[in-house]
Amino acid sequence: MLQPENDMEITIKGDKEFDDIPSLKSKALRINLNENIYGTFAEIGAGQETARQFFRAGGASGTIAKAMSAYDKDFSDAIYGIEDDKRYVTESRLRKMLTHEMNLMENRLTREKNPNKIFFTYANTVATIDFAKQFKGHGWVGIKYQVEEDKAYNEIILHVRFKETDARLQQETLGVLGTNLIYGAFYKYNKPKSLLRYLYDHLDNDQLEIDTINFSGPVFKDVDNRLMSLQLVKNGMTDAVMFGPDGNNVLPAKVLYKKNILALRGSFRPVTKVNMAMYEKSYEMFTKENKVDPKKTEVVFEITLSNLRAEGEIDEQDFMDRADLLCSLGQSVMISNFQEYYKVVEYFSKYSKARMGLAMGVNNLVDIFDEKYYRHLSGGILEAFGKLFFKDLKVYLYPMLDPETGELINSENLKVYPRMKELYKFFKYNGKVIDIEDYDTSIMSIFSREILQKIDDGERGWEDMVPEGTADLIKDYRLFGYTRKPLKPISIKKRIVKK
Repeated sequence: MLQPENDMEITIKGDKEFDDIPSLKSKALRINLNENIYGTFAEIGAGQETARQFFRAGGASGTIAKAMSAYDKDFSDAIYGIEDDKRYVTESRLRKMLTHEMNLMENRLTREKNPNKIFFTYANTVATIDFAKQFKGHGWVGIKYQVEEDKAYNEIILHVRFKETDARLQQETLGVLGTNLIYGAFYKYNKPKSLLRYLYDHLDNDQLEIDTINFSGPVFKDVDNRLMSLQLVKNGMTDAVMFGPDGNNVLPAKVLYKKNILALRGSFRPVTKVNMAMYEKSYEMFTKENKVDPKKTEVVFEITLSNLRAEGEIDEQDFMDRADLLCSLGQSVMISNFQEYYKVVEYFSKYSKARMGLAMGVNNLVDIFDEKYYRHLSGGILEAFGKLFFKDLKVYLYPMLDPETGELINSENLKVYPRMKELYKFFKYNGKVIDIEDYDTSIMSIFSREILQKIDDGERGWEDMVPEGTADLIKDYRLFGYTRKPLKPISIKKRIVKK
C-alpha cells in the first residue's frame, strides 16, 4: 500500500525555486521514480500541459502508460460518447474520460504481469480564454486512482475558473494544478484539508479559482465534501460554494445559469419560522413579477463566512448543523465570502441576466444604508448602490415589531441614517423596496439567538419557534449542542413514577 507522508516536504538538491515547497520537477520525479505508480493522461482543450511536466522531469517511461488529447470533437465523441447537452467541458464528460481510460488500463495490463502496479488516470476537459477575451475560460479536472494494488478506486474531481487573460498562461497554470493534484492524491490523501492547500503550490489566487471539489472512494470514506467546500471559501480559493437540497456539492454556474434568483441572507442558527415566512411570502411576490417563471427560478439561502465564525474560528459542526437543516427543508445553500449585498448581486450576475430579488428584514435594510460598509470604495455608497440596483433588482422587506413600543416597522417608517434619507427615498419610491404585507405578527418576536440559548440551557418552548419537523431533526441528530452535555441522572423515585 502507498504510504502518505506528513506535511514536511523535501526538495531535490539544487532546487532553489522554493525553500519549503517542492518544485514541480521534484513532485513529478517522485511520482515517476515510484515503480508501482502507473497510469494515463487524457487532456482536452489546453494542451498536454500536465503530462509535459512528467515527461520533462525524467523517468516517465515507468509512470506514463499513455498520454493523449482528443481535440477534434468527432474523435472525442467517438472515444467517449456524445453528451446529452452536446457540450464538452462538463463534469459528465470528465467522468466518462476517467472511466473509459481506466477500463483500457485494466483491459490492456493484466494483474498477472503487473501484480504490484497502482493504476491511475488523470484527465481534464478545458476551455481557455477566447480570442475576444470576454470568456476567461474554465474546466473540469480529475484523477481516478488506487493507493493499494488491485483495490477499489478513489476519485478527486474539481472545477476551475481561470483568471488570467492569456491562453498560454492558462495552459501553464493548468499544468501546475494537474501536477499538484496527482502528487497530492498519492502522498496527501490522508489529509484532505492539506491536500486542498497544496493544490495552490506555485500558484496564486489571482491565477485560478476552484469553486467545486468532490472526494470519493475508500480512502475518503470519512470526508464530508461540504466541509471541503467550506475550506475552499475559507482558504480564499473561491468566493462562494453551493449545496443542493440533497446536501451534495453543486457547481454554482450550473444551478444559477440564466435563472431568476431570489436570495435570503441570514445566520440560520437555527432556521426559524420567521425565516421561512420571509422566504414563502417573498417567493410568492417574486414569482408574480413580469418575466419571472417559477420553473426557471432558483432560491438561495446564503450564509456569509463571517456568520460561521465563533470566537474567531469557524465551528465546522455548527456549519454542518445549519446546512443540514436548510437542505432538509428543500433549500439550496450558499456559503460566501461576501460582506456586502452588492457583492452577492455581482456574483449572481456572472451567471444570470434574469430578474433578481433579495428578501430581508428591516435591520438588514437599515445596514445597507450605512456608509461605513463602503469606505473602501472610491465611489462610496453610490458606487455600491450602482452595483446593487443596476439591474431590475427588488428588495422584499419583511416588517418587524419595535421591541420597545410594539410599533410595526416597515419601509414607510423605518429610520435610516440622516444623510441617507434622500437616497433611501429615491430607491423606495422608484419601486426598488417592496413591503411584504402578508405577515404574521405572532412570530415576529422569534430570534435565532434566543432559540439557541434555550437549547443550550435545556429549556422547553423553542420547538414552537422553528419550522415544522425541524425540532425533531435537531433532537434526533443532536444539532446545535442539543443534549450533547451529560444529562442529569433521574432519581429512583422518578423512575418508579414513570413506570
